[in-house]
Amino acid sequence: MRQDGGMTEIRTPRLILRRWTDDDLVPLSEINADPEVMRWIGDGSVRDLEQTAEDIERYEEEWDEEGFGIFAVELLASGELIGFAGLSLPEFLPEVMPDVEIGWRLGRPFWGQGYASEAAHAVLEFALQDRGLDRVIAITHISNQASENVIGKLGMTEERETAHPAFGVPLRVYAIDLTEYQA
Repeated sequence: MRQDGGMTEIRTPRLILRRWTDDDLVPLSEINADPEVMRWIGDGSVRDLEQTAEDIERYEEEWDEEGFGIFAVELLASGELIGFAGLSLPEFLPEVMPDVEIGWRLGRPFWGQGYASEAAHAVLEFALQDRGLDRVIAITHISNQASENVIGKLGMTEERETAHPAFGVPLRVYAIDLTEYQA
């Protein structure tokens, strides 16, 4: 864990989780343009370059305002951006506020290799150990088995089922608190 001048970086055996740079816009927009990647996000719509730029700007604002946020995730070996993992305020689901949500999104070529779990473990440790959060939640579409697998590896337990207020899709909310994490 390294912090300097607003820069936060986490290294795992295969990944670097870091703040965003201008060079990340095009690779992230390519990930966001893949319908398979986006099928479990919101209403399943893909996001274009302009929307992705707005997303990155919002991620950086949350870092500045909250002291945590969404990390860009790159492969340690190549420096290639493979997606993101991090923390956010799930304002789209008011019933869980003020909880902090952990989330991740990886490009399809990087699925099934344990990268999401590796990044999510690092983010959860960052949340509970470094940022002093007492509790972290995860929200997933009920049919998203890949995310549920990662959530299970994090030791999170199901808290409730609900529906996305804007799109009506069924969601499952998981949680872990500091005492469960340390157990």
